[in-house]
Amino acid sequence: MSDARPTSGSEMIMQWRKWDGSTHWRHECVYLGSDAWGDWIGQPVGWLSARPGREFVAGSPNVTLIPAGRDDYALTVNRDHPHDMRIYIDLGWEVRWSDDPLLATGIDMDLDVVRVEGERGTWVDDRDEWAEHSAAYGYPADVMRHLEALALDLEAAVRAQHPPFDDATADVWLDRLAELRLDRPA
Repeated sequence: MSDARPTSGSEMIMQWRKWDGSTHWRHECVYLGSDAWGDWIGQPVGWLSARPGREFVAGSPNVTLIPAGRDDYALTVNRDHPHDMRIYIDLGWEVRWSDDPLLATGIDMDLDVVRVEGERGTWVDDRDEWAEHSAAYGYPADVMRHLEALALDLEAAVRAQHPPFDDATADVWLDRLAELRLDRPA
């Protein structure tokens, strides 16, 4: 793990894997900068996200916070998402920068906290996948207890819109992403 960070505007990758080490989502991103909450990376419209068997291009801009001093989640905030999804938090393990300052990595631990605009609101998602994968991958009991409690804490923080889970904190970074006007990586 490195403390080195790319310069603002640098193209980079956010690479997720599963507990067993298998490849999961790979997101083309750009480093935006940092604040008191941690490091922010962005994904402009048209940039690729792919995993084995599935890929899509971002239909709306989004920014992701890799929190300072934590390695158990990544917060993604969307602007103008087609399904009104404002917040998507991936609960994870070892979410951090690699030795390569253009690569952030993490283990996707299945549980997610989602906030959509409208009546559905905020909830903890993918509990079925969590149960299935905890048995298949043999998640340690202490990791499971920690992430189950964290999911509930994050759900409450998102509902209350405490920073950085409020709109204003991420909107600064979404505005910065819009100012960059980047083309899709080659």
